[in-house]
Amino acid sequence: MAEKMKFTKMHGCGNDYIYVNCMEKELKHPQEAARFVSDRHFGIGSDGLILICPSKQADFRMAMYNADGSEGEMCGNGIRCVAKYVYDYGLTQKEQIRIETKSGIKSLDLTIEQGRVALVKVDMGAPILKPDAIPVRLEGDACIAAPLTVDGKEYEITCVSMGNPHAVVFVSDTKQLPLETIGPKFEHHEIFPNRVNTEFVQVLSRSEVNMRVWERGSGETLACGTGACATAVACVLNGKTDERITVHLLGGDLQLFFDREKDTVWMTGPAAVICDGEIDISAAE
Repeated sequence: MAEKMKFTKMHGCGNDYIYVNCMEKELKHPQEAARFVSDRHFGIGSDGLILICPSKQADFRMAMYNADGSEGEMCGNGIRCVAKYVYDYGLTQKEQIRIETKSGIKSLDLTIEQGRVALVKVDMGAPILKPDAIPVRLEGDACIAAPLTVDGKEYEITCVSMGNPHAVVFVSDTKQLPLETIGPKFEHHEIFPNRVNTEFVQVLSRSEVNMRVWERGSGETLACGTGACATAVACVLNGKTDERITVHLLGGDLQLFFDREKDTVWMTGPAAVICDGEIDISAAE
């Protein structure tokens, strides 16, 4: 028997997810649904699935699943799209909202143009630097420019959690990276007990960097909001940039501000609707 699911496909800087309104009806088997809809040949095609749910603590709750069905704690591009969805589709009239995630409640400021959300500014909270809280199996109070051998080559990693674990690696040229080869080896390295998202960063100036990302459970994506936040933190901690930077991703640009005085990271970027539709997800179960 066919089971229809209404969806909206959205993206933030090319980081695309399938969004489902679960305010009135829960989606069964979200892990299986995520794998099914994310398939770019037999499904809709996306980096994962994001559910918009009721919250007892905030205006809304976001549940996100990677393309392989694993549940993620947080998605920076995804949360901006949730903000656009709830405003543009009439679930709220607020221009300042709070969204519950597995990594805490996030505050968002919406920029409205012609009755639609054009930009979203997110208070992403304090970066987590303590290795056992990220988690990464390294000693000390923080993992900054720590040596790590991957596939016989030594890299320097700076590890940051923005609700999910990130390893930032500075490179001379992001375009020449064999990311398909080295990305999985970072993701599954033994020092990362929960796997890791890896950002490869080329510093262009004190205010600009290029970034490519290998996301755990999804592979290379065109953008990663929490990864851009982790990159901003790593750049400052390593003395590479100022506190305000533009991060150039394959899918577009994000504006980041690591406010060291208040120990929080602000991310500003776009969100866009691609299409609305309906799909039979009975094959996913």
